[in-house]
Amino acid sequence: MTRKQRRLVMIGGAGAVLAVALGLVLVAMRDTIVFFRAPSEIAAQGVDPGVRFRLGGLVEDGSIRHAGDQVVLFRVTDGGATVDVRYRGHLPDLFREGQGVVTEGALDGAGLFVADTVLARHDENYMPREVADALKQQGLWQHGGDAPPTQ
Repeated sequence: MTRKQRRLVMIGGAGAVLAVALGLVLVAMRDTIVFFRAPSEIAAQGVDPGVRFRLGGLVEDGSIRHAGDQVVLFRVTDGGATVDVRYRGHLPDLFREGQGVVTEGALDGAGLFVADTVLARHDENYMPREVADALKQQGLWQHGGDAPPTQ
């Protein structure tokens, strides 16, 4: 083998090792990637039961119900569609009707979103970027500025 051929074999081998490493990293991350969806997107595109994603919007007025044993039922809306949510646990102190919320979980077979995480905005000027963008698309953004403030 000539020097040039050995160099090409070494470069090809290093490229193959990098490709395998990248493939392993992507396969490992596949289960941890969680996408954001608004209620209107879920209604339009549909989401298979059991697929984890983040659901964001506003907590619908009059929709919060406490079902006992720390179970809370509420609806998340973006003005175009509404998704029923069930959450077991302690809610953030700022969680209330009409406020922005991002929940993480999955739909069950009946179309109920079962959340295992609930995040509420932390002050008057904060709204998660995804929620603000979805509300602007629905024409419900009511903040004083043109662009929504984000974290």
